[in-house]
Parts: sequence; C-alpha cells; structure tokens
Amino acid sequence: MAKIKNLVSKQGYDWKFSTVGGVTRVNIESGEDIAHLDELDQKLWTVLSCPVKGLEFDERTLAMMDTDKDGKLRVHEVVAASQWLRKVLKDMDYLVEGRDSIAFTAIKQDTDEGRQVLEAARMILGKLDIKKEEISLADVKAYMDVYEEKCKAEYTAAESEPYEPPYGEGSDDAEAAVNAVRLKIADWFMRCKLVQFDEDAAVALDVQVEKIAAISDGNLNDSVNEISAYPLARPRKEALLPLAEGLNPAWQAQMAAVVAAVPELQGKESVSEEEWGAVVAKVDAYTAWKTAGETAMNEAIAEQLAGHAAAIEPVERLLRYCRDYFRLLHNYVVFKDFYRRDDKFLAVFQAGKLYIDQRCCDLCVKVSDMGKSTSTAGKSGMYLLYCHCVAKNGGAQMDIVAALTDGEIGGLHEGKNAIFYDRAGQDWDATITKIVDNPISIRQAFWSPYRKFGNWVTEKITKSASEKESKQFDEMTTKADTASTNITAKPEEGAAAEKKPAAPFDIAKFAGIFAAIGLAFGAIGAALGMLGGFIVAKWYNVIILVAAVVLLISGPSMLLAWLKLRKRNLGPVLNANGWAINSDVKINTTFGKTLTSMAKYPKVVAPDPFADKGMPWWQKCLIWLGVLAVLFLLVFRLTQHRWVWQPKPEEPVAEVVDSVVPEAVPADTVAVEAVAEEAPAE
Repeated sequence: MAKIKNLVSKQGYDWKFSTVGGVTRVNIESGEDIAHLDELDQKLWTVLSCPVKGLEFDERTLAMMDTDKDGKLRVHEVVAASQWLRKVLKDMDYLVEGRDSIAFTAIKQDTDEGRQVLEAARMILGKLDIKKEEISLADVKAYMDVYEEKCKAEYTAAESEPYEPPYGEGSDDAEAAVNAVRLKIADWFMRCKLVQFDEDAAVALDVQVEKIAAISDGNLNDSVNEISAYPLARPRKEALLPLAEGLNPAWQAQMAAVVAAVPELQGKESVSEEEWGAVVAKVDAYTAWKTAGETAMNEAIAEQLAGHAAAIEPVERLLRYCRDYFRLLHNYVVFKDFYRRDDKFLAVFQAGKLYIDQRCCDLCVKVSDMGKSTSTAGKSGMYLLYCHCVAKNGGAQMDIVAALTDGEIGGLHEGKNAIFYDRAGQDWDATITKIVDNPISIRQAFWSPYRKFGNWVTEKITKSASEKESKQFDEMTTKADTASTNITAKPEEGAAAEKKPAAPFDIAKFAGIFAAIGLAFGAIGAALGMLGGFIVAKWYNVIILVAAVVLLISGPSMLLAWLKLRKRNLGPVLNANGWAINSDVKINTTFGKTLTSMAKYPKVVAPDPFADKGMPWWQKCLIWLGVLAVLFLLVFRLTQHRWVWQPKPEEPVAEVVDSVVPEAVPADTVAVEAVAEEAPAE
C-alpha cells in the first residue's frame, strides 16, 4: 500500500488514506479511527451493505449488528455499533487486539450502557460460582448451557401427563428394530395378498432361480446387497410370516433383533399381518409421544432461553464486538484482508480453494443465486469457473464461482471434475457447470487466435471424417442386407449389379475447410507478394515481416485482453451475491498472479523409459531443409513477379555542354573527317 495524503472531515477528524488494489481507500487502523466512523463520508466506504449469512464470519455477530433484521448489514448499522462501543469501552484501541474476553476495568462505569454490561457480567460469573474480574465468551456459553439443562429438568418435573412406554426401558430398541424392517415386511404381506388373488402369480412374485444362478459362481458374501433385494420370505397364501426358518438370509439378523425387542413375538414361529400391525401401532404411538414431547419441551425451553439471553445480551454483544468488529471493518470499509494475501486473514467472502488442472484458485465465492450470478458476473472481466460442490461427508451441496487469474485455459471444460476445500479444511467434490470466458493474461491472448483456428479446423475435419465413416458403414450394412437377394437373383442381374461403379470420393465434404485455409494462405501470399521488394532488400526484413504478420494476427486479441485486464473487477461477482459494492475491487495482472498458483516441477535428469521415441536427427535436418527450400522458392518466385519488383529502365543520358571554349582544331583534320562522313558505305 502506498500512503498518499490526509483528509480532514467536516467534524475535524484527520483521516489517513492509502492506495489498496489500485484504488484509494481510507485507513482503519486505530481505536480513534473506529470512534470517528460516524464522521466518514459514506461515499468513501467500499461496501454499502452485505448479507449476514453465507460469509466466512460469525453469523451471530452479524445478526446482533443487523438491528432491523432484514438480513442485510448496512452502513448506519455498522456506525451504530461503533457509537455503542464508545459508550461502553474506556479505550477503543482494545478492539484492535481482537480478543474474546475483557477485564472489568476496561468497561466504563459512568454510562448506562457500561453499567448494564457490568451487572450482567457479574451475574453470569456468580451463577457459575467463578470469582474473577474479567469475563469471556466461553463463560457466557457455559452459563447458557447450564441454564438450558436447568430448564429441561424443570420442564420434565412439571410434566403432569404420565405416559407408560409400550416396552418399558427397551422401547427405544424396539422402535429402532421395527423401523429397520417395517417396509420389507409390508412388501412381503402385499406379495401374499397377490398370491391370494391369483395363485399362478406365486412363481413370479418369488425370487427367480436365474438370479440366484447368476451370482452362484462367485462369493455370495459379496452379493449381500443383491440378495437383500429378494423377498423377505417365499410368498404364501396363508400369509403367516416366519420369524426364524425360511427367511431371506440377508434379513435374518434384523428379524432376530425384532423378536428380541418385542415380547409379543418371542416364542412364536410366525406372525400374521394383524399381529404385526398391532406391534407397529404401539411403536408409532411411542414415536408420536416422543416427538410431541420433545417439540413441546424445545419450544418451552427456547422461549425461556430467549428471555434469559436478552438479559445477558449486552455482555455477549460486547465480547463478540471486541473479537470481530475490527476484522469486519477491514472487510467492509476497506478490503484490507483481501489485498493482504495472507492465509490467516482471508476476506470474509473467500470460501476456500479450488484445485483443478494443476493449479489452485484462491478466489472462490459461494453463489447464492446462480441465475443472477451467471448473468451479471461476466461483467467482471475475469475468467470464471462455476462449480457445483458436494461434500464428501454428509452430502451437503453448494455452488461456488472460482476466478482463474493466471496460467492457460488448458483442458478446462464444462463437466470437468475438481476438488474444493472450504475454510474448515473439508473437501468437496466439485464439477464445472459453466465457464465465463475472459482473458487471463496477455500471453494467453497471444496464442488465442491460433488455438481457436486449430480447434475449428480439427472440429471440421473430425466432423467430415465422422460423416464419411457413418456413410460407409451405412453402405456396408445395406450391401450385407441385400446379399441374400443378390444370391437368388439371375446371373445377368448379379453381373450387372457387380459392374455398377462405386460412388466416387466426395471431396465437397472438405471443400469448406480447404477453401477457408486456402483463403487464409492466399491472403498471406498476396501480402508477401506485394512486399517482395521489401523482402529482398535486406536479409533482416524477413524477420520484420514475420513479426508484422504475427502482430497482425495476435495484436487485436492482445489489445482486447490488455483493455479487459486493466478493468478486471471483483465487484460484479459480489453484487450478484447480495453485496452493494461502492468502489472498484480491481484485480490487475500482478495481483491476479497471487490468486492463482501454478504447479512447479523440478528438472528431471533421469531418462523416461516409456517416453516416445524422438525423430532421428537426419530426418529433422531433411524436414528443415525442405521447409527452407519451399520458403526460398516462394520468396524467389514472388520477387520475380513483374509488378512486385523489377529493375528500373535505363534513363537517357543527357548531353553535357562544356562551357569551356575548345582548343582550335587543325584544318586538315577537319577536312579529312568531313570527307569520311560523305563517303558512301561500300
């Protein structure tokens, strides 16, 4: 951060500013800064509101600050918290430490708010029988746990309606055993009713011998899951369920547990549907009694706890603010935690790390509204990966968006799997569901046109080859289907069919591809032809020309990438998640490289025994010589084109008149020359 200048507010406080992430922001570094938050112009805040849920921040603390309970934490609520703290704390610098405990000597006693906190704190410690002059969040939690147990005991003692569980102390065991087999037993009785309806259906309703034969060759212990899908017992017309013999072996242990837990079934060989229904009715009544009792007890206890929590709320509020408020300001007034790039101080919106394609993306944000996010987050100018994540333990699900800010696109595509680690270290199975394509770097933008053209050519060739293969396969199957007809046909008809010419190769399938490639090379050739004279003038002009062609192809893509990278902004991503961002959250190229780390390998000296064998050196030399020869012939041919380059025509030499008077020539010499000129040629 580069410090710039100070700014004095209308009330007279001297604010200090810094450049953070390429944007000027106010510094919040001391207790005095926190005490004067009400003097800070709201236009200078980075955030105007944020959701109280879905962040990597204590939701209880945010809920306490959300005084209007609308699910949003707004500027005036953050300011109200600082004003309350000014009335409670003697020294606001205590908030900078981020501790979850406070000494009584640090609390004001000359204000109503301070005295209220002290009274509640001393009451909590007195109930816990703890003698000390400070209190912590752990003390508050311990007090609430003790009070909750006390409320449960009082509710149980005051319960006036007696209820006798159907199986005494073993009612819970009977409930669990019956619930484990009730659906399987209901299925068996339904099969018996179908047999009573039609005895011929007994074979179809029983396990098929073919199914048992299919698994009999292997270890049957490995096929328990499949065996458990067979009927509980062989369906019979009398519909008496055996309790010991004749049961599906995969269910014998569960049925033995039912018999052991239910006294009515002990000593019996079978049970009817009516007898089993009576057992189920007792268990259901017991379950309903427990559920109703627990619900009533929980509601009563929750009501008592809510009233009691309100009495000690000032203490809990102060302790939570002392621990969390300063960190909240670093993620609200200024995004210091985000630009600090320290794993100990991650931003509250950073959900974890995504490992994919030999890289780690540190900028991952939970998505609360997928439709809104995908429609607006593209304005951020970042390459975004939307992933659906499923927790390895528990099956919880969520959606995230990860920003790829360095490296190449590589093999990224929708449906690709990855691993996401949340802030608690739990791993999730992640799958890419959507990609928002934007430039990652100038280097990636340089190769983008060539990569797109190569992918297009490959796709067209693959598609044409696939169509040709499909056509040949159809012709082959057609001939095979008509083979028997040809055999029974007359000899002259068969000979005529054999003489039918084969379909010629359809080159038109590839005409589009060849035409596109030809036009591209034709345009390049025409350009080289026009510059033929320039090429042969100096040897290094060839290098300049190649660089110019490369710049012509990659230049627009690089320019567009440069413009987008300068405007890359996290704001639209957060806005889509319910934030009201009041300032740019820029991610330039330098900062972006710190948000995506690439895999780095050491140089391996040992040879790879399974590496592909390289081309012999003499073949490489021949290939390079051939390429150079073709280039030489191409340049030579272009330079011989009459309108590209040709020597200038000789200009007539003008007669030069000497201004000096010539010397006198002898008369005899002049006469001889005149005679010679007049003499006719022989």
